[in-house]
Amino acid sequence: MLARLRPDFPDVTISKIRFLESEGLVRPARTESGYRQFTEADVTRLRFVLSAQRDHYLPLKVIKEQLDAADDGARARPLVVVEGLPTADDFATPDQPPLSRDELLAEAGLDADLLAEFGTVSA
Repeated sequence: MLARLRPDFPDVTISKIRFLESEGLVRPARTESGYRQFTEADVTRLRFVLSAQRDHYLPLKVIKEQLDAADDGARARPLVVVEGLPTADDFATPDQPPLSRDELLAEAGLDADLLAEFGTVSA
């Protein structure tokens, strides 16, 4: 993760990423042993957060509100538009039917046993 972010954000640290996670700005998946697994969406989200802080001095509270609105499907007017970088609207989930159990397993790269450890999921 750091190698992907450092060219654009040379001061980013593991501690900073963990802090942003603790503040709810990024939610990487975890392996059974607790290692974080970042997706492309997580990288894009972190780039948005870091650029909004660095380039526009936005407080995390404002950035989180934008991301939360996008997560909820709201089309909030973006407070920050950085040329070439995504806006919070880019994180909104498009209207689509929910995934079936088999589609979820395929998309997440999980097997049925691991999914069962997370709880019951109807087919």
